[in-house]
Amino acid sequence: MLGLFRKFKDGLAKTVAAIAQKTRGLFGGRKIDAASLEQLEEALYTADFGVETTGEILAEIKRAYARDPELQGRQAAEIGAAVLRRVLEGSEGRWESAAASTPGRPVTIALIGVNGSGKTTSAAKLAWRLRQDGRSVLLAACDTFRAAAVEQLRAWATRLELDLVASHTGSDSAAVAFDAWQAAAARGRDFLIVDTAGRLHTKGNLMEELAKIRRVLQKHDPAAPQHRWLVVDGSLGSNSLEQARVFHQSFGLTGLIVTKLDGTSRGGALVGIYRQLRIPIYFLGLGEQPEDLQPFNAENYARAVFGLE
Repeated sequence: MLGLFRKFKDGLAKTVAAIAQKTRGLFGGRKIDAASLEQLEEALYTADFGVETTGEILAEIKRAYARDPELQGRQAAEIGAAVLRRVLEGSEGRWESAAASTPGRPVTIALIGVNGSGKTTSAAKLAWRLRQDGRSVLLAACDTFRAAAVEQLRAWATRLELDLVASHTGSDSAAVAFDAWQAAAARGRDFLIVDTAGRLHTKGNLMEELAKIRRVLQKHDPAAPQHRWLVVDGSLGSNSLEQARVFHQSFGLTGLIVTKLDGTSRGGALVGIYRQLRIPIYFLGLGEQPEDLQPFNAENYARAVFGLE
């Protein structure tokens, strides 16, 4: 468990460092004062925790400060983490409930998102993680719109020794999905992971193409895709909320993967997405390696953000 927490803390290091810099090391042990509360407020806004969450954290710390003028930064950090845990109650995607398949009917996970979100690498890392858990998996390279996407997924599949169904760039992505489901069922796979095109959420025709993939999969299994997970780039901050809202309206998202948190100081955006849409968060991308795609844990996230052990 300590090793898992360390992954979170290392992966969120830029967010932690930015908060520490703006608050001049408040959580390192110095005493709270009015100036440090203002610094903390600015730091939380900058990290994209949003108005509501920032306000709740500050209100709790101010109440504690009013009761105890000797309140230390470390105590304030514990309060902040407790508020974050409360805000994120129910946010953890329960992987066990997502992982039940029946013979001949693979569980299908469609990964959705805009170009550059880390969707294709997340598809490969997710497949690798499932295999590490003893599950059998097939990948479907349905991002036939972007020239490099199929080759990118093929390279990951080769590196991680994963099975892949793919076609050439420009081919019908729905046809690839159709063939991939048949192959997964014939080979008795537990999971089919579909990497869809990284489409701009403002382009209606591309959204329709994504809907076509869903309709084609449902010819095999009316419940497919059982999971429709949006992959969002954590470095986009609050801008990712609008992406999530549009995709959720169109496809009824069932989960989130938030990537690239190791490369940003704006690690609070996922809180706003959950607050607004109540979509469970399944995984965080905390680094480049396959094992850096980690199941979301609200306790680890909250403590890591405030630099706690």
